[in-house]
Formats: sequence, C-alpha cells, structure tokens
Amino acid sequence: MDFGLSEEQELLQETVRGFVAAECPAGRLRELFDAGTGHDDSLWTGLAEMGLAGLMIPEEYGGAEMEILDAALVCEVLGAGGVPSPFLEHVLATRALTEGGSAAHKASWLPGLSDGSRLATLALGEAKSAWEPAAWNCRYSDERVFGTKFYVPHADVADLYVVGVEGGRTVVVDAASSGVRVDNLEGVDRSRPIFRIEFDGAPGELLSGDGLVAGRLRDAGLVLLAADAFGAASHLIDLAVEYAKTREQFGQKIGQFQAVKHQLARLALDIEPTRALFWYAAYAVDHLPEDGERAAALAKSHITDRALHAARTVVELHGGLGFTWECDVQMGFKRLMFDRAFLGNPESLRDRCATLADW
Repeated sequence: MDFGLSEEQELLQETVRGFVAAECPAGRLRELFDAGTGHDDSLWTGLAEMGLAGLMIPEEYGGAEMEILDAALVCEVLGAGGVPSPFLEHVLATRALTEGGSAAHKASWLPGLSDGSRLATLALGEAKSAWEPAAWNCRYSDERVFGTKFYVPHADVADLYVVGVEGGRTVVVDAASSGVRVDNLEGVDRSRPIFRIEFDGAPGELLSGDGLVAGRLRDAGLVLLAADAFGAASHLIDLAVEYAKTREQFGQKIGQFQAVKHQLARLALDIEPTRALFWYAAYAVDHLPEDGERAAALAKSHITDRALHAARTVVELHGGLGFTWECDVQMGFKRLMFDRAFLGNPESLRDRCATLADW
C-alpha cells in the first residue's frame, strides 16, 4: 500500500511553493501584514492563473475537479508562506455550491469562480462562536435571509457568500444583493481580515442536501485549517533553527547549547508526525464518510493545538526579539491563533468526537 503522495500532488506543492517564494517573499509579506488589508489582487490573480481558484470545481465549469487532499496540500504551502489569500474559504464555498447548487446557479457562478474573476467566502460563524450547523440561528424565509453572521473572512472583496442558516442548512447569497451590510471586525491575524455581515431580507438560494452539505463543508474546512496550521508551524520551527544557528550568546551560537537543541528537536517531533493526521482526514472526508467527521475534528483539534504550542516555544527561543512587531515570528503565531479558533476550537471539537463515540 502506498502512503505517499502521487507525482502530480508533489508537483502541485512544488509549483505553489515556487510561486510563493517568488511572489510573496518575507519583505512583501511584511508589507501586506503591516497594511492590514489581508488581500492582494496580484497574488490572488497569480494563484488563480495556476488553476487554484477552480481546484475543486468540476471540469465542465473550467475547474480541475480535484479532492480535499489536493486542496490541503496547497493550504500547507500557503500556511508555511503566511500568504494572505482567500484560497481556503473560496475553495470550500465552491465545493458547497458544486454539491448543492442548482444547475442554473452552478452555470451562472462556477465559471467565474473557477478562473478567479469572482470570489466566494463562508459566512458560518455566529455570536458566541456558534460554528456548529445545529447552532445556527439565521432565518431563511420566503427565499430570503435574516440574521447576523460573524467572523466572515474576506467579506469585503467576496462576490458570493455561502451562509449557514437555521436547521443546519446552507444558502448562497450574492454579495451585491440588497439587504446585505458588511462591517469590519478587528481580528488577530492581519493577513486574514474578518467581518460581520447583517442580512436583512437578502435574497438567497437554498443548497440541496438536507443539511449534508453543511456537514461536509465543515469537515472539509477543518482539514484545510489543520493543513494550514501544519505548514505555518513547520515554517516557524525552520525560523527557530536558523535563528539558533546565527544568534550568539556567551561567546557561541545558541544552537550549540543542549537545552536549545532539545527544544528544537521536541518541536520537530511534535509537529512532523501530525502530517499523517490531515492526510488521512482529507482522504476520509472524500472516501470514508463513516469516519470523515471524526477524523477531520481530531486532525484540526490536535494539529492546531500542537502548532500553537510550538509557536509559543519559537517566540521564547527568539528571546525578547520574539515578542516584538519587527520579528516575523509574530505573523505566524497570529495565523495559528486564527487557525485554532476558526470553525471551532480544539475543546469543542474533542467534545464532538466524544459525542460521536457515545462517551
């Protein structure tokens, strides 16, 4: 049995990695982070030209028709590069529309979403971090949406919202519709701005699937967040290793001290084995529906937990510098805080796993 990636998947990662290195080096990333806009048209255009905007859209609409694992591999690279991109929310929204949209709606939206000329995002969170479909309170009545959604990434530039409504259902809403108001929220990760959206009778089309679309959307999102966190944590460890090789104290490189060596080794042992968690979860969501929900929740809860722990250690290994705005470590740390919280924190996900196991 082959547990490795295919040649095509390895090539996909290498291609994205090359793009990130060329178009989003540390200096450019710092400029975007300091600006706080969280979106760069040229970066998104470049990703779209590589076919990433339509990664999970059917070929008949111009997409690549790939799977969750492929999207997770892209998220790993984007997480490592700290890329300010709406890729994660966009591909999840297109997957929901592909699975539950009407033929007319798919024909109208998917081609533009596939080539990146249109952008989609998720409007799932509600007050008190209500991420679970069963907890959604937004009303859908007479084909109109009423209620407020919180923590919506890139809502200011999106053309289409996939909105979670009461009964665990999902609705697609045109961002240009009447009855839609978007307000900025202050988030910790400046590379991924979040917004509040108030829907006051905005017209929307219900996605089919009787709630199944919402469940699969959530599970796929957990996997992609886990992959993003894995990439971000791996990059932070690399930064710590490089810093230990150059920073001198007491007349020698700090990497020569056994206490520092041991901490770096423990970080690698903490993070690298978790790669298999999001690989399996991605496969399970697509091919093992009986285990997809559990695997996705476990992957996201464990990886984001360990990744944030690793980030804290990396900050400490940088000493006082690690706590400053000028140190790039803080950008990865804040990205991991977003990954940990979005779509549910580790504690809530473990509670769900316990419920699934009848504990």
